Amino acid sequence: MNTKILAAVTIAGLTLASCTTIPSSSSPQALRTFEPAAQGVENAGPYPGQEPDLLVRDFFTNSVKPIQRHQAARQYLTPEAAKSWDSQTGMLVLDRIDVNSLPGASDQKISYSVRGPVVGSIGVGGVYQPEHGQYEATIDVEKRDGQWRISNLPPGVAVQHTELRNNYQPYALYFMDPTDNDLVIDRRWVYSGNSSLNTALLSLLVEGPQPVLRPGVKTYVPPGATFSGFNSGVYSFSGFGDLSAEGRYRFAAQVVWTLAKAGVPGPYKIEIDNTPIVENSEFLTVEQVAEYNPGASAGAASPLYALADGKIKSVEGERAVPLAGEWGEVSGISSADFEAGTGLVAAVQSTGEEPDRRATLLLGKIGEQGRRGVEAKTLSTPTFENSGNAVWTVLDGRKVARVARSTTSGDLSHTEVDTSELEGYEGLISVLRLSPTGVRCAFIINGRVYLATVERPNAGNRKLTNVREIAPAIAGTALTVDWKIDGSLLVGTSTPETPVWQIQSDGSGLTPLPSGNVTAPVVAISASSSTVYITDSRAVLQLPISTTGVAFWREVPALQGQRAAPIVAK
Repeated sequence: MNTKILAAVTIAGLTLASCTTIPSSSSPQALRTFEPAAQGVENAGPYPGQEPDLLVRDFFTNSVKPIQRHQAARQYLTPEAAKSWDSQTGMLVLDRIDVNSLPGASDQKISYSVRGPVVGSIGVGGVYQPEHGQYEATIDVEKRDGQWRISNLPPGVAVQHTELRNNYQPYALYFMDPTDNDLVIDRRWVYSGNSSLNTALLSLLVEGPQPVLRPGVKTYVPPGATFSGFNSGVYSFSGFGDLSAEGRYRFAAQVVWTLAKAGVPGPYKIEIDNTPIVENSEFLTVEQVAEYNPGASAGAASPLYALADGKIKSVEGERAVPLAGEWGEVSGISSADFEAGTGLVAAVQSTGEEPDRRATLLLGKIGEQGRRGVEAKTLSTPTFENSGNAVWTVLDGRKVARVARSTTSGDLSHTEVDTSELEGYEGLISVLRLSPTGVRCAFIINGRVYLATVERPNAGNRKLTNVREIAPAIAGTALTVDWKIDGSLLVGTSTPETPVWQIQSDGSGLTPLPSGNVTAPVVAISASSSTVYITDSRAVLQLPISTTGVAFWREVPALQGQRAAPIVAK
């Protein structure tokens, strides 16, 4: 049993049984709420003569509403239980809730067993954490003045996943990547009944990134700084001291894009310590911080390439042609990646026969000769950092190497990524992919999908930290993984019924893609801003990202009749 999950549930006064082992960085904690002081209690409560089992079910339905310490749910309790129930110890998210009476019931008292599969938890600041186990609790119901009320229950809150979706919405906070070039999504869940979404989000923004993301991002909020509120059309912050003009501008980009992506209309009047956040700009719009547009890459060109018969080809309409220059002549390629901004290609070339077969990383610009980097018996598919001048690969399934290219000479150097937090994980890393911002890293071990934050101890070194399993529900089936531009993950599996999944970066959403004409296993996957590409057991297929409902994948015209792996340059 996973001791971290057990500890988390002990805090909540619940029991998790039959757990599988998954990494977890923190215990579920009380979810902050952002209701304004004048907001009243929602109209809820048991109806006269309500039957006890329905009362228990309605209690759980209303437990998802956090207003005034879950006052809507407390109306289902006896006065004593309503006073003593601690609803702030954590919120567990269940796939379903089963309610069954226990032996010994009378016309005045009934005990119910409440069970359900745990899929996640909500912690401080609306942070979702995937979990995997079994919820089990006993709830006593008594008849008071002719009406059934809950008289005894464990602390904490348990809600069905559908109720979470019905009452909370995910929003994106934005923090800077370590290079100050990109904004990184920090996904949070906020109660839909909150009438002050703008102040809720900015309060969270000032408090900083969630713990698992913190080592990989930057914030320009100094210790002790606060969000003073939204008054007379002004977003006011205080305690920022001597923040530089560059720092104020970058924090302004965080504020503007956090509000804009949440649907809060601009322009925005933002002040720090009673002065405009950006000098000579009383109001800010997204156009003024357009260089940090988190969706800018969605409109950029994403060339499609393919690896077939050991050679890399460029897909141009209905033709697949060899790459220009010497890259078009290189054979024995087993995997590759492209970086659209720099025009670099990284490829793994395999030579020799077993047991002496070797794999070598080649890195260089299209049209030029690739330089030789690291070598091992096996190398995983290379993956580029967001700078475009460094690439990662896994040596023999164990060591992760970072190969950097000099922008002046083209010379290569390599360092080993610190993977010490992976000690104890049994199995080899089969696939490893860096996110578009380079702050997150997804990888597969024994068919399980894990996510880690990329920490930069210094300029040239990298470390994988805060490792957690992102989709326990599909454990053991994952074969390939890649990132969508929006920060979610695409996973190809060996499962015939659900060969392709999309996973939200916090693990809160696991959605199967259409599977009607896909034949598992799906061994390769890649995506542009408009299209998902896969290689199943028969062909290279494509599906528009905008597809909804029942849909069928189509073969990529240029790759019909040949075994190939799609590669989208990002």
